[in-house]
Amino acid sequence: MRIDGRKFDQARPVRITRSYTKYAEGSVLMEAGETKVICTASIEEKVPVFLKGKGEGWITCEYNMIPRATHSRKPRDISRLKMDGRTMEIQRLIGRALRSVVDLRAIGERTIWIDCDVIQADGGTRTASITGAFVALVDAVNKIHKQTPFSVYPIREFVSAISVGVVNGEMLVDLCYEEDSKAKVDMNIIMTDAGEFVEIQGTGEESPFSRAELDGLLALGEKGIKQVIQAQKDTLKMDSLWIGTGA
Repeated sequence: MRIDGRKFDQARPVRITRSYTKYAEGSVLMEAGETKVICTASIEEKVPVFLKGKGEGWITCEYNMIPRATHSRKPRDISRLKMDGRTMEIQRLIGRALRSVVDLRAIGERTIWIDCDVIQADGGTRTASITGAFVALVDAVNKIHKQTPFSVYPIREFVSAISVGVVNGEMLVDLCYEEDSKAKVDMNIIMTDAGEFVEIQGTGEESPFSRAELDGLLALGEKGIKQVIQAQKDTLKMDSLWIGTGA
């Protein structure tokens, strides 16, 4: 048994609370075990300069971790007058993941801002952010669609993410912080509901890993992502019916 009593192939319990904040077009509290992230989606009726006049929209993300999301206080980026490299990497990752399942031309010349604020970190903050941000994105897009229907519904399929790793010689899915800190191999996997890969980030922390380990981790990650996507579907219920219809 693992630290928290889970089986090796069992994702942490997922809880997604919709309409968590008052003003954003889409907002959720995303909980994966002890990791908690507030994800919001905001609609802006304009696009970046490089897209002006091209008839398509954009999705971008900002990611942040509040100072006491971790065991010891982490200073805010603004106090150091520069963005942490890890923060920049993660917010770009979240943006890429969401854009991969959206028809940007279908949303028109709008920008959808995704904000992911980690309020408690126990491993897997980037993967939890992607999972929660997708639900917030769906709510924001649906708000537009219910007022003025898109000619083509822009969200093509579900997307989610999960971590896998090798800890003490065992392959595990959805690592908590204590497991992640001991992992020989650490990997983040982003996949769609159709079973296609969006991105794979894998690192041999202590030593290289084999092709057999890679294949095993990918299979484990796919199983875990199916569990998390089911949680997204259970949360959205009837509000997910447009996804993939194009109508």
